[in-house]
Amino acid sequence: MTMVVEQIEGFALTGLSARTKNTNEADSSTAKIAPLWDKFGTEAAPKLREANRVYGVYTNYESDHTGEFDVYACSDMLSSEMSEDFKPVHIKSGKYLLFTCQGEMPQVVIDLWSRIWRYFSARDCPHQRTYTTDFEYYIGPNEAQIAISIK
Repeated sequence: MTMVVEQIEGFALTGLSARTKNTNEADSSTAKIAPLWDKFGTEAAPKLREANRVYGVYTNYESDHTGEFDVYACSDMLSSEMSEDFKPVHIKSGKYLLFTCQGEMPQVVIDLWSRIWRYFSARDCPHQRTYTTDFEYYIGPNEAQIAISIK
C-alpha cells in the first residue's frame, strides 16, 4: 500500500447514487453498492469512451465511517449523455491522502478500504479524516486509487 498527500482541485462527475452505511454493505440483502455498480455497468459502461475516467464517490457523511453516506458510481462523462437517473456530484477541492492498489477487482479495493480504516483507527495516525468527500479512481482494469479527504 503506497500513500501520498496531494492537494486536489475540485471537479464534477455524473453518476448513479444510493444512501447506505458500511454495516449494511456487509450483508448482501441490504447492500447497495454492488447493485449500484451493476446498474452503472449496464447503463453507463457501454457509453464510456477510452478517455473517460470511472470513479466511486463517498460524500454527505452523517458522521464518520459508522454513519450513513451517499455513494456514487460515476464518471467524467457528460450528464447529457446519460439517463435522468444520473446525477451530478462534485469532488471538493482540498487535501487528500491517496492510497494506490493493484490486483483483482473488486476485491483489491475492498481490501484496501479495510487497510484504510485500520490506518485511520491507529492511535498514532498522523492524519485526520474530514468526512467530506472521498473517492475511488479506477486507473485501469487492475489498478485503483482511493483518495481520503484529510485536514
